[in-house]
Amino acid sequence: MRRVSTRALVVTGVLVALLLAGAVSYYASTSPDGLNRVARDQGFSQTQARHHADGSPFAGYGTKGVGDRRLSKGVAGVVGSLVVLALAGGVTVLVRRWGPQRESRPERESVEHGGR
Repeated sequence: MRRVSTRALVVTGVLVALLLAGAVSYYASTSPDGLNRVARDQGFSQTQARHHADGSPFAGYGTKGVGDRRLSKGVAGVVGSLVVLALAGGVTVLVRRWGPQRESRPERESVEHGGR
């Protein structure tokens, strides 16, 4: 069996995530999320205040300045995914760089596994 490299796996995963974010985000539910739904059901949704980011370019799961709804949501989904992937990649690099140093002991492994 052919072994898949880590780089190929990561690149494929990122491409699939971006494809899904761009194509599937338009079909996301328009129903309120859990907190908004509970606030509405319990009768205190009218106390909700505007969020500080309401005027941001990606507020409301859309992209300000993009007229087509499908494209607007797709761009927002792709940008959001890129931000999350960049943060996750950055944390991974930091953990690998500053985490405990791994020692490579190939001769010890072969002895422990019967020299195979």
